[in-house]
Amino acid sequence: MAAWPGGFETERWRRRVRVALGQEPADLVLADGEVVDVFSEERFRADVAIADGVIAGVGRYPSAKRRLDCSGMVVAPSFVDAHVHTESSLLWITEFARAVVPRGTGAVVTDPHEVANVAGLPGLEAMRQAAVGLPLTVRFTVPSCVPASPFESPGAVFGPAEIAEALAWPESRGLGELMNFPGVLGGDATIGAELAASAGRAIDGHAPGLSGAALQAYVGSGPVSDHESVGLDEAREKLRAGLMVMIREGSSAKNLSALLPLVNDRTAARVCFCSDDRDAHLLLHDGHVDAILRRAVADGLEPLRAIRLATWNPARHWDLEGIGAVAPGYHANLVVLRDLPRMDVALTLFGGEVVARDEHLEAPIPSPGEIPPSLRDTVRLAPLGLRDLRLPAEGAQQAVVVIPGEIATGLVEVEPEVRDGAVVATPERDLLKLVCVERHHATGRVGAGYVRGFGLRRGALASSIAHDAHNIVAVGADDADLLAAIATVAESQGGLAAVAGGEVLAHLPLPIGGLLSDRPLAETAAAYERMEATARLLGSALPSPFGLLAFLALSVIPRARVTDRGFVTVGG
Repeated sequence: MAAWPGGFETERWRRRVRVALGQEPADLVLADGEVVDVFSEERFRADVAIADGVIAGVGRYPSAKRRLDCSGMVVAPSFVDAHVHTESSLLWITEFARAVVPRGTGAVVTDPHEVANVAGLPGLEAMRQAAVGLPLTVRFTVPSCVPASPFESPGAVFGPAEIAEALAWPESRGLGELMNFPGVLGGDATIGAELAASAGRAIDGHAPGLSGAALQAYVGSGPVSDHESVGLDEAREKLRAGLMVMIREGSSAKNLSALLPLVNDRTAARVCFCSDDRDAHLLLHDGHVDAILRRAVADGLEPLRAIRLATWNPARHWDLEGIGAVAPGYHANLVVLRDLPRMDVALTLFGGEVVARDEHLEAPIPSPGEIPPSLRDTVRLAPLGLRDLRLPAEGAQQAVVVIPGEIATGLVEVEPEVRDGAVVATPERDLLKLVCVERHHATGRVGAGYVRGFGLRRGALASSIAHDAHNIVAVGADDADLLAAIATVAESQGGLAAVAGGEVLAHLPLPIGGLLSDRPLAETAAAYERMEATARLLGSALPSPFGLLAFLALSVIPRARVTDRGFVTVGG
C-alpha cells in the first residue's frame, strides 16, 4: 500500500528505494524506538526512515539529514477516529484540528450532517475547503438523512442529487450513517433513491437496539458498520451480521466499558474505536482518541491491540490509503509515545514533519476567521410568547426519560400537573417541560412535552444544537425562564443559554450555523465548561447536561423525543 502524496513520480520512487537501501540519507530518522507492528500486534526496536513524507524503511538507518532519538519511547501510527461529527466539538474544523492533533490524532472520518442540516451542500463545501492544508487527514461520509426523519424540520434538504455530488469529492469515503432505520425497514422511496445514488460505496450504519429479523433486513440494505451498540449482546449480534462494530466513547454516550469484552483474538479485526461526539472542553482536557485508548487499556485491553483498533482497523475499513501502520510505503503520520499504557504523546508527525510536541501544536493552523457566508445568520425565529410554550393536558400523559451516560431515552406514563388550565413543570416530581422551536424558516412551530430525569430544580437551559435538525431545544422548570433562554440563543444567532429567575446566568454564542463558536479552542472550551457548571448549579446531576439536551430532539434514537412537530415515540 505505497503512498504517493501528489501522485506517483519516478524520481521520488527512486529516491525512496535508495533511502530504504541505505544508499542515500533519509530526510528524518526516528531512531531506536520501539515500533508498534499493527499487523502482528508486536513491537520491536528499530529506526524509522522517512523520505518525502513517507516511510522509506523500518530497520537500521544511521544516515539521515535529521535524527530524533526515540530510545525508551514507542513509535506508532497516528490515531484514527472512525466516526465523528466534528461539529459536536463546538469548534470550526480548523480549531478542531488544533484540539486533536497534539493528542496524536492523524485522521478523522467525519459525517458533517450537523452542518448539512443547517446549510446543505454549500455548508459542506465551506467545511471541506477549510480542511485543506491542515496537519490532519479529514475524510467525509456524505450525510444520508437530512432530515433524519419526517418528524424533524431542518434548514436544508440533502437528497439523492446532493449525495451524488458530494460522493464525487475525492475526500468522500461513502454514505454517512443511515439513521432513518424505520424508513429502511419500511422501504421508503427516498432512502431507496439515496441507496441507488451511493451504489458501490461504503455505507455507515446507525441501528440502535435493532436485532433479529429487523437487524437482518437493515444490514442487508447495505450498511457495513454501526456505532450505536450499548450492550454486549447487541454488539455481538451486529458483529455476527457482518458489521464493523465501532465502540463509542464520547461526551454523552459512553459505551466502551460495556462493549470491551467483545474484543478477543477472533473478533479484533472487526472492531474499532470512535468518539462520535466530543465537546471542546473534553477534547482539551481529557483528549480525543488517546483518551479512549487510555480508558481501554485501563479496562484491561492489551495496549498493542488497542492501538490496532485505533489505527489499522479504521483505516482499512474506510480505505484510507497509506494510513494506519508503521511500515514502508505508508505516510509518515506517526505518534511517539513516552508511555504506552498511558498513551502519553510526546510527538505527533504528519507527512514526516513534527506538527506537535508535548501536546503543544507546532504546525501553523489558521484561526476560525470570517464565518463562511453559507453559515451566517441561520437563526430565523418567528415571534414567540408564553402561550406558544403551552402544553395541552391531553398531550402530557407521557414523558421522555433521560438515561445518564446514554443518548437513548425511556418512556413513562405520567399524571400531568395542571394549574390555571395549563400543564406546568413540577421539578419536585422530576417533571420538566421540554420544548423544541423551529428556527430555520420562522414557521412558529413549537413542540412540547414532559421530560423526567434531567434534574433541574429551577431555571431553564436552551440550545440551538439539537441533533439533527438543529432547531432550538430547551428544558426548564419555569415557562418565563424557558422563553428567556430561547430568546437569548436566538439573539446571538445560535448558542447555549442558562437562565433562572429571568436572569441570564451563562451564555455561549455559536454564530457559525448556530452550531459552532468563532472563538479559539481554549476560550470555547472554558465557556462550555461554564455552561455545564451552571446547569449543575441549577440542579442537574447529569454528566453533560447540555450534551444530553442536544439529543432530546433526535427522532431516530429510541424511545421518546420532542421535536418541533411534537412528542415523538421511536421504536417498540
